[in-house]
Amino acid sequence: MWSLDLIRVCILLAFASLISSLEPQLGSTRVVFQTNYGDIEFGFYPTVAPKTVDHIFRLVRLGGYNTNHFFRVDKGFVAQVADVANGRSAPMNEEQRRVAEKTVVGEFSEVKHVRGILSMGRHDDPDSGGSSFSMLLGNSPHLDGKYAIFGKVTKGDDTLAKLEQLPTRTEGIFVMPTERITILSSYYYDTETENCEQDRSILKLRLAASAVEVERQRMRCFP
Repeated sequence: MWSLDLIRVCILLAFASLISSLEPQLGSTRVVFQTNYGDIEFGFYPTVAPKTVDHIFRLVRLGGYNTNHFFRVDKGFVAQVADVANGRSAPMNEEQRRVAEKTVVGEFSEVKHVRGILSMGRHDDPDSGGSSFSMLLGNSPHLDGKYAIFGKVTKGDDTLAKLEQLPTRTEGIFVMPTERITILSSYYYDTETENCEQDRSILKLRLAASAVEVERQRMRCFP
């Protein structure tokens, strides 16, 4: 028979494990990459990797990822966006280049590398993350705690599935598509603002309907 104290410890450990495995909260910002194979939308984990999120989102706002591409597509593993400084087909302006050449510290966490997760690329230096990042195409526990997770794909898994079906070639450790997968353009929006806009539209309709009803009652009671 187990002692009551041992049972309590087991319950607490199980509860702690459950809490640690819970998915972190997405922020309200959404980014959309419009590629020549379809759109991919993703959100950020600002509480998990705040510096990484700020850096990537600043590049997005500057249009840094426009004309960039996915240089790597390894089915079941990752689809990796090239670094902005070398991956774009369009020239960069001075501000884009200045931000693209910055690096961020490695914000490693307990979040797991599963399909749809966004994970920063880097060199051997753990603080060498720049502008290249991967979208996970499968579960990769061997990356856990070694690469900074900063968000996840929220829409467009069908587009990722299309990318996985493209012909590839192998160069060293990289599996690369034989055709260029271009990020034609990108944009971002705030889900909270969008909800407010919907609420405003509904309110306007209700107010308009109320005005019609008031006028109808006025005409009936005070012709």
